[in-house]
Amino acid sequence: MMIMKTRITSKIACLTTSVLLLGGIASARVAKPFPKEGIWRGEFSVSESKVPFNFQLKGKTPKTAILTLINGSRRDDFHVERLGDDSIYVKMNTYDAALVAKIETDGTLSGEYRSLVPGFRGNSLPFVAEHGKSYRFVEPGKDVAPKHNITGKWEIKTYTKEAVPASIALLKQNGNKLTGVIMTVVGDTRELEGTVQGDEFELSGFTGPSPFIVKGKINDDNSITGEQGFGIYKNLKFDGQRNEKAELPDPYKLTFLKEGYSKLDFTFPDLSGKNVSLSDDKYKGKVVIIETIGTWCPNCTDQTVFLSPWFKKNQKRGVEAIAIGFEQKDDLEYAKYTLGKLKEKYGITYDILFGGIADKKVVTEKLPALNKFIAFPTTIIIDRKGNVREIYTGYTGTVTGKYFNDYEAKFNKVLDELIAEPVPEKFASTETLKSK
Repeated sequence: MMIMKTRITSKIACLTTSVLLLGGIASARVAKPFPKEGIWRGEFSVSESKVPFNFQLKGKTPKTAILTLINGSRRDDFHVERLGDDSIYVKMNTYDAALVAKIETDGTLSGEYRSLVPGFRGNSLPFVAEHGKSYRFVEPGKDVAPKHNITGKWEIKTYTKEAVPASIALLKQNGNKLTGVIMTVVGDTRELEGTVQGDEFELSGFTGPSPFIVKGKINDDNSITGEQGFGIYKNLKFDGQRNEKAELPDPYKLTFLKEGYSKLDFTFPDLSGKNVSLSDDKYKGKVVIIETIGTWCPNCTDQTVFLSPWFKKNQKRGVEAIAIGFEQKDDLEYAKYTLGKLKEKYGITYDILFGGIADKKVVTEKLPALNKFIAFPTTIIIDRKGNVREIYTGYTGTVTGKYFNDYEAKFNKVLDELIAEPVPEKFASTETLKSK
């Protein structure tokens, strides 16, 4: 009897062990890979060029994972989602594009930056990424001593078939490390990060919209020559001269009202489909800020980041704002999605309207009082009488330093002055008139 019990006990133990082993094997089979936390280095393949970018991943599951793009001092966060058993999907927030990547058996990522715009989904850039590498262009220990220091302001001339105003590069070099921004009449590149090696330099930037790269040579006369690459869009050759006095055309004078016009008028649908006009009672007697934007436009996003909290703080002073979105598809349902995401992401409490397709000629046609439309975004400020008092073309972000500070100071000064003006009697409420 004792022998039989021992045999039974032994069989149960073996069976239990087998079940545990099988369970372990089953668990191993269903375990889904996920990218490692930490620093990563990626490379886009653009034609024959490589465009490097860096990011950090925090979180071990799709519920907690955040991918942070790194560009100098700038950080942009994006949620990571699982796509199937071995892939991830990172939507570029309000930009209708995504990083889609497979997690390879060695832990690297391979995939593509993909446009999600209906009708444009063939636009993509392949990329690979490797965990644990924090450098951007040159591996540690392989730097070449720089022959020049290109810190300063550079006047950049770009060569295209069409006439293009000069742009300005603000660069800061510390040893081999290089950071900077390029400003144009339509906006800036956001912060770029790169390196100087011998007499050559490189800068790249990827913040969600299509990646950007600059490659150039520092000549013996201290001029620079090179090429700018705009991801899936275009490449432009340039040369530059250091010029601390260089300035862009005055952004307050590029866009203006045609002769005979003092006011602006329009009617566009809001995100519920209701038509909204500047002549509506809601705006009468108010100072009104008009923004022409697009969710595809990084400078428009930066301007929204500036305006949304400003408006919440100042609306009760007698201010209204309207963002007119011109999107990559001329479809209200599509615009409800893209502009709705913008509204949600940045907590926008002012009105958002849909103007149509993102085309400067279309904007000029739909806002015929303007001499021409040059840039997304363009800011139009209207006084309490309904007269256009100021138009600012483009946007200069915080990375431009003094240029942003000057913009912010003038914006507040103009708005303070217009808000202080009296409300015209014909727009004043009965209660306001009685209190006078």
